[in-house]
Amino acid sequence: MKKLLTLALSLMFAGSVFSAEYPDISITELKTAIAEKKVTVIDVNGATSYSKGHVPTALNFAEVKDSLASKLPADKGALVVAYCGGPSCSAYTRAANAAKELGYTNVKHLSAGISGWLQAGEATEK
Repeated sequence: MKKLLTLALSLMFAGSVFSAEYPDISITELKTAIAEKKVTVIDVNGATSYSKGHVPTALNFAEVKDSLASKLPADKGALVVAYCGGPSCSAYTRAANAAKELGYTNVKHLSAGISGWLQAGEATEK
């Protein structure tokens, strides 16, 4: 019984660590960072969704994934934010992991995604 409890607690801890790998950023915080030109935003929703509307300044990950290193700032501590469809979508991790593998240390997740951005009444770019 004790071993089972230990295993259950270990799995719960591992799950919480994984889900918190990239800190969340709020829509308000992201808007401020965009206005101050202090963020690189990456949209991981695919080319069709991107062409219909994306967070202002966002890069289309489908288009830049092979050249991502040249699209990100030289400062490895610069803010990089990845997002996808919304809170239940995990596709953002492809871009977040790619930035992390390139050595970026300030990678965040807009968990609201494009759906939350639109629900908040925020403008998109096409």
